[in-house]
Amino acid sequence: MKHTRYFLLLLSFNMLFSQFIFARDSLFIIPKPLIQITKPGFYTYPIQEKVFVSQTFLAAADLLHEHPFIHFKTVALLSKGKPIPQQGIILLLAAPKDPMPQDGYRLQVEPKRITITAHNHAALLNGISTLRQIAYTRKNGDKLPSVLIEDRPAFGYRGLMIDVSRHFFPISFLKKYIDIMSLYKLNTFHWHLTDGAGWRLEIKKYPELTQKAAWRTHHNWKDWWNNGRQYVNMGEPDANGGFYTQEQARDLVKYAAKRGITIIPEIEMPGHSEEVLAVYPNLSCSGLPYKNSEFCIGNKETFTFLENVLDEVISIFPSKYIHIGGDEADKAAWKKCPKCQKAIQDFNLKDEAGLQSYAVKKMGTYLTGKGRKLIGWDEIIEGGLGPEATVMSWRGEKGGIEAANSGHDVIMIPGSYLYFDAYQTNPIGQPEAIGGYLPLKKVYSYSPIPKEIDAIHQKHVLGIQANVWTEYMSTENQADYMIFPRALALAEIGWTAAKNKNWDDFILRMQKHYLLMQRFGLHYYKPSNELSILSRFDMIDKTASAIITSEQFKPEIRYTTNGATPDANSAIYKDPISFNRTTTIKAALFKNKIQQGKTQELVVDIHKAIGKKVIYNSPWNSGYPAQKELTLVNGQTGDLTYGDGQWQGFLGNFDVTIDMENNTALTQLKVRFMQLTGPDVYIPSDVTLSVSKDGKDFKTIRKIDNDVPATDSSLRFKTFDFDLKGVSTRFIRITGKNERTGFVFSDEVVVY
Repeated sequence: MKHTRYFLLLLSFNMLFSQFIFARDSLFIIPKPLIQITKPGFYTYPIQEKVFVSQTFLAAADLLHEHPFIHFKTVALLSKGKPIPQQGIILLLAAPKDPMPQDGYRLQVEPKRITITAHNHAALLNGISTLRQIAYTRKNGDKLPSVLIEDRPAFGYRGLMIDVSRHFFPISFLKKYIDIMSLYKLNTFHWHLTDGAGWRLEIKKYPELTQKAAWRTHHNWKDWWNNGRQYVNMGEPDANGGFYTQEQARDLVKYAAKRGITIIPEIEMPGHSEEVLAVYPNLSCSGLPYKNSEFCIGNKETFTFLENVLDEVISIFPSKYIHIGGDEADKAAWKKCPKCQKAIQDFNLKDEAGLQSYAVKKMGTYLTGKGRKLIGWDEIIEGGLGPEATVMSWRGEKGGIEAANSGHDVIMIPGSYLYFDAYQTNPIGQPEAIGGYLPLKKVYSYSPIPKEIDAIHQKHVLGIQANVWTEYMSTENQADYMIFPRALALAEIGWTAAKNKNWDDFILRMQKHYLLMQRFGLHYYKPSNELSILSRFDMIDKTASAIITSEQFKPEIRYTTNGATPDANSAIYKDPISFNRTTTIKAALFKNKIQQGKTQELVVDIHKAIGKKVIYNSPWNSGYPAQKELTLVNGQTGDLTYGDGQWQGFLGNFDVTIDMENNTALTQLKVRFMQLTGPDVYIPSDVTLSVSKDGKDFKTIRKIDNDVPATDSSLRFKTFDFDLKGVSTRFIRITGKNERTGFVFSDEVVVY
């Protein structure tokens, strides 16, 4: 009896231990699969692998050579009606009655064999990508636990764009980029080949495009932009830039296709064409180089040129779509051009906007005649383009919602979520970027189908794409830094069903993918040691709370509320900390009792103006309402981005009056502003404070000048602090002068 009990205990222990081993050794796949079930046992790759494939997947088998532990010389074809081999790697065509979706795959890892089953080539490549990713995310990638995975994408279009006009990147970099895309099942590479900063594709009929328009005076885009924006001849000692030959482009198309990725080329028209018109000025309205950015639409030679260019582009790229840009055309030259004005009359167009639409439609018709489909930015629908065109929404969610609801197929690229040229952490101390704030968590939070899209039109959302505009990415390392790991979050929101998305689970899996990025030599962004402390206020119970967050995984955050600097013995932060009076909180990150990064602090203000009425003498901008009338007196601090819902934006002067309801004795007023010059956000040149007891007659108390230079392009904050000791009043008017004609953003007016 004792022996029996011992055996049962041992058996139970072994089962629990085995389950523990399986849990520890589970697979951390991104994007998260639909079904993932760990099984007993492991598969170990042999020195020489046996590979068996269905005839349909003979070409796909070549991608197995990209796996670091699969080595084979020949492939054996599977025969219909014969048993499936019990050992080796098997690429199996799904039976017609297999209930697996057409775009799905099944990956089965067993101790003696690995089987990938799919209905078609593209789906099978996704299964191979999963198998390859697993190898790179495991320290001992030659051994993997048995598992059953059944998976399919939520969206058919999962794209990543890179702009090679602002900064030219070599083919070797683009191939690495495509390699990583394939590992994460991103299936569309949008290649932004032309723009004012440089033409990057060889067009044999127009050699000047690559002999001069591909080369400029400065390597760094900003230096070039601020110093004349000149192009130079290839071969000159100061020439900066480059281009891709047609042979190189075809090779890249083939390289991407092998990995399941389609390349969509973009050739900008009718705007963003300064580089073309510098070398072919006869295609501009003025006939002069360096004068116009837009093609002359009234000139027949313009369309001859564009059609000839597209003919060569089509011969290189087999993609269904050809991207023509179609946005941001400056119509000033068209208004003065006799040829363009004649075209408006001849074609019965309403105005210059109609002229732009005419040009886009004409190119769409031409591409349709060649068996292709036009794709462009939001503006292509403004002139009434038919639903046969596909829209890339670059104007945030608004453009995509409008396009989908009007019956157009749309690819969602909401700017505040999927523009990888935005800062991904506190901009202070970071390399210069275009502006904005897009941390990894915000990328992951995006839902590709906004609730504003009608149910009947949701089918028009083909998928999502992130854009990598490269004005401020002058090196390969900097591009890596801005793209990764945000591209991993992009991959998951494009592939994984919304019901299976979970941030905590994603960030747990992410920890295994730093190994993959290191193995591919990516200079990725590393989680910051800085903390974010924000305050929130509960209007009902009149208490404030401080919320502390970190980019680190499972951080050890220690804090104080007594003014002391936190150390390794201070309280550990777990949940938001509540306060019923003004308190200064200080916090720092620790690891192994050693502080990581700087101590952060925030004064949590519980002040007299919270919940009071705010009179807007100048209205807020409709695009940045934040919390509307409550924004400036809700007891809540803004974060590092003006798009966080706590920063209220103004295009004119900042001019508000706070009604304290009764005559109130005051001691202090503080108002904070933000500056980020890239997107034209500036601190007011001065702030004036006035008071009144009746709301009509105001007395100026003091004016404080801004001492932050408007030339400082880094993220800056300034608090204007007014001493009000001895002042008693009901109405307080704060006026901030907006001399820069850009945006002014404020998050809270604190009154004591």
